[in-house]
Amino acid sequence: MELSISSRLVNTSSSAAATALLKSKPRIHHRHTSIPLLPLKHPFSPLTLKQMSNNSQSTLYCSSLPQNNTPPAPSSPSTASGRIGEVKRVTKETNVWVKINLDGTGVANSSTSIPFLDHMLDQLASHGLFDVHVKATGDIHIDDHHTNEDVALALGTALLQSLGDRKGINRFGDFSAPLDEALIHVSLDLSGRPHLSYDLNIPTAKVGTYDTQLVEHFFQSLVNTSGMTLHIRQLAGKNSHHIIEATFKAFARALRQATEYDPRRLGTIPRFDSLLF
Repeated sequence: MELSISSRLVNTSSSAAATALLKSKPRIHHRHTSIPLLPLKHPFSPLTLKQMSNNSQSTLYCSSLPQNNTPPAPSSPSTASGRIGEVKRVTKETNVWVKINLDGTGVANSSTSIPFLDHMLDQLASHGLFDVHVKATGDIHIDDHHTNEDVALALGTALLQSLGDRKGINRFGDFSAPLDEALIHVSLDLSGRPHLSYDLNIPTAKVGTYDTQLVEHFFQSLVNTSGMTLHIRQLAGKNSHHIIEATFKAFARALRQATEYDPRRLGTIPRFDSLLF
């Protein structure tokens, strides 16, 4: 053990006593001793005193030194679940359940017993970044008409529900989607006034088992319950599958634009007339 003595303790009149003190061997007692911590008058760097034992280690902090007493930041709160609409529609012909989250990530989970309609609902989810869940059963042994219609009616109602008071949204959406030779333009307004203007020239009566006449009926039903104004125009296209799929993709992107928030609007409703919107 090395013991140093401050020069203040050594002077010319007590040099002999100091020499004797330096030659002595101090006895060390191995025991835990509390260490008094005295206030310090000068801003030193933070002092940490550690007491060691065979099985544990504790740390003492000098209370007079500046310390970071700020409590740890709480973990990030769970994000809001989003603007969600959920609808169950039951008729003599169908049993339909729809759930949509406008602030989703593109999750698609649709089972309507109409494969081509499921494929189109997947496009709506993927390109709109909506979470879309649809479960439907119906009288498809007759045809797809009732199931196609009631899925669209329920989806429109869920969309209306999820929009809430519509504060801060863009309201308008406009998008043109190409798919190979097909090019479809969709423009829409979440106005609260249902209207469909539809101009597709689909060259075949069916795509797979899906009756292509049901495309217009799907959008008309969705418009009626959601209260949107929707314009669909075919700018080019010869393949029926491409035309319909490009339509759903363009619709998804236009709807995404319309439902997203405008940061400059500061939470106000984009209202332009004395009607609903």
